[in-house]
Amino acid sequence: MQIKLVEVGLRDGLQNERIILGTEDKVRVAKGLLAAGVRHLEVTSFVSPRWIPQLADATQLAHQLPSLADVVYRALVPNRKGAERAAQTPIHEWAVFMSASETHNRKNINKSISDTYPVLREVMEMAKEQGIRVRGYVSTVFGCPYEGKVSTAQVLRVCEQLLQMGVYEISLGDTIGVATPKAVKSLLQECQQHIPLTQIAGHFHDTRGTGLANAYTALEMGVHTLDTSLGGLGGCPYAPGASGNLATEDVLYLLQQEGIDTGIDLARVCETSEFVQTKCRRPLPSKVLQSHLAQKRQEKRGDES
Repeated sequence: MQIKLVEVGLRDGLQNERIILGTEDKVRVAKGLLAAGVRHLEVTSFVSPRWIPQLADATQLAHQLPSLADVVYRALVPNRKGAERAAQTPIHEWAVFMSASETHNRKNINKSISDTYPVLREVMEMAKEQGIRVRGYVSTVFGCPYEGKVSTAQVLRVCEQLLQMGVYEISLGDTIGVATPKAVKSLLQECQQHIPLTQIAGHFHDTRGTGLANAYTALEMGVHTLDTSLGGLGGCPYAPGASGNLATEDVLYLLQQEGIDTGIDLARVCETSEFVQTKCRRPLPSKVLQSHLAQKRQEKRGDES
């Protein structure tokens, strides 16, 4: 079995960081990830720089990324204005996003769920004209910071609307990291009655330490795509308490130990994350990264003694 990892650190990871990485640093990170074998990268978002200044260089970054035949670069596109900007860049894929819970959707997008659909349809129509594939994100599928538990029925209603619009895949997001393996299994069992699991990706946060177990449960259920973030960077600016995404390094270590192929070099990902950690001026959450760095320090002390 081969698992596809979608690296979201450059977008979902950096959008919540206090430190703003320069475009050259972001290009360096992208090149490091490419050298490690990562082939699916979500690199930025064409949202208003007023809302997310960390991603204000979206157009500039898109034009500076290496062009490789087997690499897919994706960007978040919130509306028509964002689509017009994205269409002027070499970005391969777009992503649209909304929440399964009404309150989070209003906080995140400043619109009700029903008012969001026409906006996303417009993006989808523009993507179709450009011949661009679109992925869909659904946030707060296991719980909302404002409403609590979110019903599976509501999650499915939003997913089905996005599929009808033409998204090729839906990433289900545990935005505040409240899911457990039992909840993941239950949701996916219900989902597969309506949506092939080949069109589902898992996007887990490790807020309460269950992210890796949830991801593995999704894989056992038949999901073959996971969103991960180098170093465990990330969070949602409009979801209080939503700490880091599931770390790419932690997922890679688990999969490699289980004999599951990803085509990605863990050590080289750690090298890139070490650079990002230096730039962010704080330890990143990935346990495997920190273990790698501790071993590296120990080896250096051994060489010096």
